[in-house]
Amino acid sequence: MASVRSLSPGENLPLPSSKVIVQVRSASPVNTSALLLTANGRVRSDDDFVFYNQPSARGVQYRDEGAVDTVAVDTVGVEAAIETIAVTASLDGTGPTSFATAGALQATVFDAARTPVADFVVPGLTSETAVVCLEVYRRGDAWKVRAVGQGYDTGLAGLATAFGISIDEPEPAPTPAPRVSDPQPWPPTTAPTTAQSRPGAPTPAPVPNPAVAASAAVPSASPSPGVSMQSELFAPSHAEVQDHGIQKQGSKMCRVGLNGEVMARQGSMVAYQGNLHFEALGSGGMSRMVRQAMTGEGVPLMKVSGQGDLFLADNASEVHLIDLDGSDGLTINGANVLAFEPTLSYNVERMRGAGAMSNAGMYNCVFQGRGRIAITTNGGPVVLNVSGDTFADPQAAVAWSSSLRTSVKTNDSFGLGTLIGRSTGERFTLAFGGQGFVVVQPSEQPPGGFIGGTGQGQDAGVGGMLGGFLGR
Repeated sequence: MASVRSLSPGENLPLPSSKVIVQVRSASPVNTSALLLTANGRVRSDDDFVFYNQPSARGVQYRDEGAVDTVAVDTVGVEAAIETIAVTASLDGTGPTSFATAGALQATVFDAARTPVADFVVPGLTSETAVVCLEVYRRGDAWKVRAVGQGYDTGLAGLATAFGISIDEPEPAPTPAPRVSDPQPWPPTTAPTTAQSRPGAPTPAPVPNPAVAASAAVPSASPSPGVSMQSELFAPSHAEVQDHGIQKQGSKMCRVGLNGEVMARQGSMVAYQGNLHFEALGSGGMSRMVRQAMTGEGVPLMKVSGQGDLFLADNASEVHLIDLDGSDGLTINGANVLAFEPTLSYNVERMRGAGAMSNAGMYNCVFQGRGRIAITTNGGPVVLNVSGDTFADPQAAVAWSSSLRTSVKTNDSFGLGTLIGRSTGERFTLAFGGQGFVVVQPSEQPPGGFIGGTGQGQDAGVGGMLGGFLGR
């Protein structure tokens, strides 16, 4: 059997067959993707970006094979307009911050029989966070593979931009109908405001459930004559709330009286009534997918639109409603986001001043604007008013005012050793300074465990990482 050819940067060789597989392997977690490029070296649209949330294009397929990711190329099926297929790797945000300490990055080419024919170990990586490993490209009527090793300090976002993928923020969503009540504004105040107290906010009528007859009455503990069963379940306390917008339905669920659209965590729907449409956003927002894949943090979203009642929950976690008034943002672990109004925008941002892992790693979701957000906590939280130095276990701090200064202190600097933390022996404590609020849950785990809001590339948006990008 022929030996495997070791490639140097810039070296090329003919493809061994029309079907090849490129396997990317690293000592640290990476996301593998492929860019389909025309003769001008750019993509035609976002459809030419193949990765875990958009795993196929004509002639090119992304595959998650457990310990490694692969890109399968069938040159016969590749469109004539495509001249080059660039196979890339980017750090997913859960490990090292650059390839300088990520270990060896190796790309291996296999023929149709899964026999390795060439490999390329990318040399000299330092501050890069994304790399073009190999190119499969046309040369006349033939196809070749070339070792590249081009790195980007700006991560997957910079790499994608260089090849023509737009990562601009989506246009602002339309303003939803006003809601009936605001149980808690953000930042919290001593006297909760209501929608009626906001200037110019009209009082809307409750949105009727189109799936329920207009003559239906609120269930009672004593059923009408002829009803064959009786139970405390029929008490008014268990009846559906009727207000418009995002409302609490008990302590562990929220109901959205929908006449328009709302953004919700994928997999959080437990029931709905009426004419509702569900659309996964994992493959729709390129900007957020790129940012999520780069950082490993975010919210696996679905857009729910139409008219009816939507019921959301997350593993029986406590649900809380927060109203942002635009004066300050809310920084929150993606695992604790349940739903929010489309008037709010969010970005995935590095936690300022923090160099250690928090509940969601070094990155968190920052929400801005005016609107309501439903968050979850593992147990009933405490809201701390920060006016001086405040410290919290990194795994218990759920959300805080974006205006707060954050930093990380070693527990040894407090003389506490490993005394902080229930049983994990954390070395770090999260410190907050300035004026604002911190929401702390009575648990060192985000809802559903650590994978609720963070994880590794291919899991994003489906069951683990912004969506996992993870869901559940």
